[in-house]
Amino acid sequence: MKEHETKIKVRYVETDRMGIVHHSNYFAWFEVGRTEFIKEQGMRYKDMENAGVLLPLIECGCEFKAGAKYEDELVIKTSINSLSPVKVEFKYEVLREHDRNFLANGFTRHAFVNKEFKPINLQKKYPEVWSIMNK
Repeated sequence: MKEHETKIKVRYVETDRMGIVHHSNYFAWFEVGRTEFIKEQGMRYKDMENAGVLLPLIECGCEFKAGAKYEDELVIKTSINSLSPVKVEFKYEVLREHDRNFLANGFTRHAFVNKEFKPINLQKKYPEVWSIMNK
């Protein structure tokens, strides 16, 4: 599967009293990486939602190896770890750009549902979206 790199610069508001990035920010960065990944595949997240495909989060996790600090420039590497017609799992790696130091890895798992939040088989119901996700 393909991989996309998104660059982020740590803002002061994202740090805690210890001067390192608060753990909750990694999930916001994962969302940025996931949105850019899907866009690079050929469809904006918003277009996918407008077509009737929603991706609610059903599980997530993150393992932290080292702390990021204010003004660190980071790389969020995003890829699809697993894909089925009913769900997708994205994988993320967070690196400090200048030294490529590995800071964290994580995942988010999402179901494919329609606008009524009913599960759908993406491959059958939306083959055009399936082909984009399955590149």
